[in-house]
Amino acid sequence: MSGRIPQGFIDDLLARVDLVELIGQRIPLKRAGKEYQARCPFHDERSPSFTVSPSKQFYHCFGCGAHGTALGFLMQYDGLEFVDAVETLAGQLGLTVPAAAGAREEGLDQLYSILAEANSWFRQQLTASTEARAYLQRRELAPEIVEAYGLGYAPDGWDGLTRRLGSSAQRLRLLADAGLTSQGSRGVYDKFRARLMFPIHDRRHRPIAFGGRVLQADQQPKYLNSPETRLFHKGEVLYGLPQARRQGNLPRIIVVEGYMDV
Repeated sequence: MSGRIPQGFIDDLLARVDLVELIGQRIPLKRAGKEYQARCPFHDERSPSFTVSPSKQFYHCFGCGAHGTALGFLMQYDGLEFVDAVETLAGQLGLTVPAAAGAREEGLDQLYSILAEANSWFRQQLTASTEARAYLQRRELAPEIVEAYGLGYAPDGWDGLTRRLGSSAQRLRLLADAGLTSQGSRGVYDKFRARLMFPIHDRRHRPIAFGGRVLQADQQPKYLNSPETRLFHKGEVLYGLPQARRQGNLPRIIVVEGYMDV
């Protein structure tokens, strides 16, 4: 989305949101008089110095100084940019950001949707695959890590994903545009097969691409990545960054080479 979001819409958004509910969905809050308290999610502390004021629709930490509105909290806690925070909050409230603020490129919402469906299918296949789950155990990947990064599995079949999601000509085009399928002499086939799947997320934690790793050491190529698409530009995305940003203010971040290293 591009363009300026009307201030009146932002003011209305902030007036409608229940800040206590929004923050309480992410960290445990305890009532303290007219306000709510918690240990600050943005720095380490033993005693709660983070307060939420329902009347002022404002949060403040007396320890580290973090403060702001619902939009500020989404930006800091969920790692969102301002426009993304506005869209997220508007969606939760059932509101539509004014079209004057800029329209999405045609078809992007459908691409996001088909990628999310593919990600869900890959995750279901991981649960069903004894071989893939055994691989995770050998690599000592804890269930919490698998869940946090949304890992999945593309089964060893010619067109399992295509048959599952390509129910119409339009959806087949979306699968191709999303970099999930290719066209060969035998027709459309899945680009990722017999691979552990690493979803690559944008700053709003939406899957926009995938990296696939083989389970057997003698298979090549070892890694297969999504091609560049309208949503995915390899040089602009850092794998694992959305998960890291949700950890709050980290003293340092180490950049590593591979998906498994992250």
